[in-house]
Amino acid sequence: MKKTIMSFQHLLAMFGATVLVPILTGFNPSVAIFCAGIGTLIFHLCTKGKVPVFLGSSFAFIPVIIAATEASGGDKAYAQGGIMVAGLMYVAMSLVIRLVGVDKIKKYFPAQVTGAMIAVIGLNLLPTAFDMASANILIAAVTLGVALCINKFAVGFIKQLGILIAVVVGYVLCLVLGLVDTSTITSASLLAMPSFTLPKFSLEAIVIIAPVVLAVFMEHIGDMTTNGAVVGKNFIEDPGLNRTLLGDGLATIVAGFLGGPANTTYGENTAVLAITKNYDPALLRRTAVIAMLLACVGKFGGFLQSIPGAVMGGISILLFSMITLVGAKTIKDSSCTQNKNNIIIIATIMIIGLGTTYLGNKGITIGIPITESVKITGLSLAAIIGIILNRLLNNEDFRGKEKEVVTAKTTTAQ
Repeated sequence: MKKTIMSFQHLLAMFGATVLVPILTGFNPSVAIFCAGIGTLIFHLCTKGKVPVFLGSSFAFIPVIIAATEASGGDKAYAQGGIMVAGLMYVAMSLVIRLVGVDKIKKYFPAQVTGAMIAVIGLNLLPTAFDMASANILIAAVTLGVALCINKFAVGFIKQLGILIAVVVGYVLCLVLGLVDTSTITSASLLAMPSFTLPKFSLEAIVIIAPVVLAVFMEHIGDMTTNGAVVGKNFIEDPGLNRTLLGDGLATIVAGFLGGPANTTYGENTAVLAITKNYDPALLRRTAVIAMLLACVGKFGGFLQSIPGAVMGGISILLFSMITLVGAKTIKDSSCTQNKNNIIIIATIMIIGLGTTYLGNKGITIGIPITESVKITGLSLAAIIGIILNRLLNNEDFRGKEKEVVTAKTTTAQ
């Protein structure tokens, strides 16, 4: 019984954020929860059951899923296809890491690239949050205020439930004011399989979504490092970064196939590990099974769909602002801005990445012979150009490091 209660605790910690992603992107929340559960089990299988993590819906994919859906005339099935290809890229990267080693890969994803991309992801999402909040400013403000107060003044596990508590308060307020459409709850059956949908594939949707993998690769490394630091183990070495990345990739492929958003490791659950000091991976596997069962409760899915947009808008402002701050902190902590080339790289990524959202740019259309026109969004283009530009401007840094290694080896030999 105690293990079941602790599993529910992990479920509550990831619940708010995992449900928010499908609500923002138009996916079915019940499918997303089911995919989070099965994705977690796949991850544990790939990592030999050694890493105590839970996988949930990835925020990084929100803007590109929305862009791909719009480009496909509102058909989310094409976004699913793009998500599956992104998962395949994870798998390919895991194989490359296994062959060449993680150190040679990490140099292509320094702080000036990853930090800027994380900030761009958050800033790209903020307009969506403001649009949702504008439906009812008062409700959004109350929801946001409750979340901020809990984050500032609460301690222990209550602080980890800040998102959920804020959504509940906002929802109850909407019920009192008659702003909730409960028809989705009353019309839903008690038990029902999630509405799985099959993917469709288009080159345009794939090109929009797949490059985001470049932006979240280092985020994955950061999650594994943080989780290992809490547990007291080096998961980058054992079971290995190639296995953890493989787990993420296969989980994302399955999610895309079934109709859910891309999966990623969740920091909320790592925080629960730190609080409870219980690092048993089996606890997370139990949580995954509970999530899959809960996704099959029709009334629960109906409740999720009844949450007013203003409530989710208020909580989204906080979450997306925090993503932006994580990117800024990544840049600050690395001291990469002491190099003027890095400032150019950061500025370029920010300008290109924010062009679509804030300057009205609809993306860059690339004509490919004997196929449809392919549109690359600002976010994906920013990731690609950022990596290439860093390689060009900091080429001497790469060579310098190689020379230092050679010199060190020569000195040691002497």
